[in-house]
Amino acid sequence: MPHDPNVRSPNVRCPNVRSPFRGPLRAAALAALFLSGAACAWAKPAPPVYVHMNGANEFLENVVAVRPGQPVVFVDEDTGAHTIVGYNPATGTTSKRFDGVVAGTPGPGHPVHTYTVRFRHPGLKYYYCSVHAELAKEPGGVTLPKKRPTVGGYGTPMDGLIIVTTDPHLLADNPATSAHRILPHFFGG
Repeated sequence: MPHDPNVRSPNVRCPNVRSPFRGPLRAAALAALFLSGAACAWAKPAPPVYVHMNGANEFLENVVAVRPGQPVVFVDEDTGAHTIVGYNPATGTTSKRFDGVVAGTPGPGHPVHTYTVRFRHPGLKYYYCSVHAELAKEPGGVTLPKKRPTVGGYGTPMDGLIIVTTDPHLLADNPATSAHRILPHFFGG
């Protein structure tokens, strides 16, 4: 049968792997590479990490760790809208890329509104809700969110931190609630 360049071969090919082995020895070497993960690794995508908001005007999971590229989904289980705005505490500048608005949810049983973001590179991603907090420069020059005096909720600002990492210990330390899209009995407005 002639080779059609538009049809992909059912054989798995790793273009950057060259083997000096032939025949059964080659098959054994490729199998060992594949099983060790050293050859073309096809990893199952990491599940989303969820950050929940409700009428308390706080992010329930205010510190979470994710792998590079892993989705972070902000879930609004509140009747009011929230924003998620990334910022740099050293300069006080806000992010144009990490800037979302999540509409409120009418009530329990209704579809919730979400905002999803992914980060490709390791690092610390600070964020806050500009509806319920404002940035203020602290002594020493660092900029941090402060609770807006005109909003309800707890006495703390609505802010959080996403740690983008490959460290398995940090990734395993997320709150249990961050694995669930909807939290029963958490809705509040």
